[in-house]
Amino acid sequence: MIRFVVSLATTTVLFTTGLIASGQTVDELRRPAVAFLKARQNNDGSWTHPTSLGVTGLVTRALLGSGLAVDDPVIMTALQQLESNVRPTGGIHASDSLHRNYETCIALMAFSTANTGGRYDVVIDRAQRFLAGLQWDEGEGVESSDPAWGGAGYGKHQRPDLCNSEFLVEALKTAGLKDYDPEMKRVIQFISRCQNLESEHNSTEFGPLINDGGFYYTPAAGGDSKSGTEANGGLRSYGSMTYAGVKSLIYAGLQPDDPRILAATEWIGRHYTLDQNPGMGDQGLYYYFHTFAKTMSAFGNDEFIDAEGRKHDWRTELTERLSDLQNPNGSWINPRAQRWEEGDPHLVTAYCLLALSHCESSLSIESADSRKSTSE
Repeated sequence: MIRFVVSLATTTVLFTTGLIASGQTVDELRRPAVAFLKARQNNDGSWTHPTSLGVTGLVTRALLGSGLAVDDPVIMTALQQLESNVRPTGGIHASDSLHRNYETCIALMAFSTANTGGRYDVVIDRAQRFLAGLQWDEGEGVESSDPAWGGAGYGKHQRPDLCNSEFLVEALKTAGLKDYDPEMKRVIQFISRCQNLESEHNSTEFGPLINDGGFYYTPAAGGDSKSGTEANGGLRSYGSMTYAGVKSLIYAGLQPDDPRILAATEWIGRHYTLDQNPGMGDQGLYYYFHTFAKTMSAFGNDEFIDAEGRKHDWRTELTERLSDLQNPNGSWINPRAQRWEEGDPHLVTAYCLLALSHCESSLSIESADSRKSTSE
């Protein structure tokens, strides 16, 4: 069984002095990245393009988590841009968007993070209700036995997926929903069915075919794994989705001894790496780093021991890896695999800043909020 170990001595040296083995601190990586993003903001408050609400929302939240105040002009302009895209339905998305769940989830997290004095209470409440309406359930004509039940997805694919569903869980948790709320109960069902694990929670045809504890993209509409399919029809597990799956189950209230958490943790122990996105290589690498950091933080431990018994100070390892990959202008980009928009330095730099927010202390703000919500 994979074990987690808290090393207080390591924590004291690493986070009191702010030093890491590479000789750079989180702040030394963060400062030029923040400067890069501030300089690249469009006049209307967006990044990349006015319709790129997902990018704008992620950058806004990343900057808020990197020390910028809510009344900083960059943040204020970005929030105004997001607010200008609040729809009568409560959704926060570009006009005629096919990514209504994704964009609303990210904007909701940005507004929740910036919600000083209850300024965005109404926006947050209406966005929560909009997202609940997008979940696949009776409203979409599916029964609870259907693999699509409880998930969220992109409109263009007409089926839910784990990537959208992980953003849904995090957005609802950030906005204050509790584990017992029906939206959380429904999404747990969908996420459990994305796991290669035969159990009482997963009666899909795919569960027993690989049965390695990892997660894949979706069991809905015939199933899909971006890592490919085995000869027996099994959908291959891969890194970014496995971290997304286990993180979401933790955020939604599952306990560490739940068989789904234990099986996913075993998979992570066998595939622990920061050299690549396991099962995908360079594809989705920075989304993987971002999800890796949030998941390790959600586990709540300073060290991870892999299947070979090697101890990993994951914060130091991730910081060193991001230090090696940072561009001279402070940004990050994925030059070898630009799939999923990782050729956009605004998006990728936001991913990295969000990841670094979990590397600066033994208890990041986001993980602390998550644990507080889970315990309430």
